[in-house]
Amino acid sequence: MTSTNPTGPSTGETPTAAPLPETPVPTLPRSRQTPSRWGGCLPWLVVLAVLLTGFAIWKFPSFKAQAELGSAYAARVGCSCRYVQGRSLESCQSDFEPGMEMVSLSEDPATKTVTGSVPLLASRSARYAGASGCLLRPED
Repeated sequence: MTSTNPTGPSTGETPTAAPLPETPVPTLPRSRQTPSRWGGCLPWLVVLAVLLTGFAIWKFPSFKAQAELGSAYAARVGCSCRYVQGRSLESCQSDFEPGMEMVSLSEDPATKTVTGSVPLLASRSARYAGASGCLLRPED
């Protein structure tokens, strides 16, 4: 048998409050930096820009070749239309194939030459040679 001294109103002592179990103090989350205006997009935009630049550099020879071909075709067709058929240069542009909207025509009436050009990429000329029709000038 164990001897314990009872506490309570019969002994005249006031009972002591039992200690409360410790509850963890809620911690506030660490303050993060406010996200920038771009959020996490900026690295992805840089990667995308680098990839697009690489693609453009890789495909540039193909773009240039297509521009050369289109400007030569436009010069030859425009020259034939203008000097063989006798139509105006504006009406000759309606003879172009779909997709040739970037090609523009200009003429030099003194030398009977029509030049087809794609801005910043290519320019070719065709000259009216009488009975032979229109001939492309060699590249410079």
